[in-house]
Amino acid sequence: MPLNHGYGVIIGSLHSYYRDPVNDYGQYYHGNVEVQTPAGRYKCAIDVDSKKLANGVEWRVVEFGQSALNGVAGFADGWHALASNAGSGALDYIRSPSLQPKAGCVFVVFDPILDALRRLLQSSAIPPWKSGTSIDALADLEPLLQNPKRLYIFGEPFTSGLGVHNIHQNQGDPPGSQWWAENGIWQDGATLIRRQDDTIAAFLNKFKSQSYKTDNSGHPL
Repeated sequence: MPLNHGYGVIIGSLHSYYRDPVNDYGQYYHGNVEVQTPAGRYKCAIDVDSKKLANGVEWRVVEFGQSALNGVAGFADGWHALASNAGSGALDYIRSPSLQPKAGCVFVVFDPILDALRRLLQSSAIPPWKSGTSIDALADLEPLLQNPKRLYIFGEPFTSGLGVHNIHQNQGDPPGSQWWAENGIWQDGATLIRRQDDTIAAFLNKFKSQSYKTDNSGHPL
């Protein structure tokens, strides 16, 4: 099943950023990015709720080239609905080619040392997931928001007012979860930042309870 109210990307400039008020267990539910567009200001709630766990949220920062913006690079500032498929510009943490590890070399002769090097190259192309609290995750997000040139934030639109939520992985929730019905592929939320020098970084975030292996319905394997 897809997200209840659709999926897409908001594109614009950074107006402001702030954290939610501290919650009852000394953490934050969201880091909030306000994106300025011709239609108005969109509030984007990046969910980093780690619950009461020391490692309840997982994230990574991925550096990559223009290919990460295939399908959306030429869009004007504003909200753009995206179909949940590989050709629309939608993101999928597990299936998007730009988010997958790539080896820099091809080894054709098996050797334990060469095989170890191959695995190292594959794992280092895309950084591993970090785990921790909301404070830890926001400490990696916030430096990316210093003087960005343009923002591309993927997720589900608010039902009322201008805004985007479900800015996190939107698949892999386990059976019995209240979000099981919203599991789906090609609908992951993410925060992509184009810097002043036109390099691009992505902040990807998920919850510990979500699987990183899913079937074609987005349900955990």
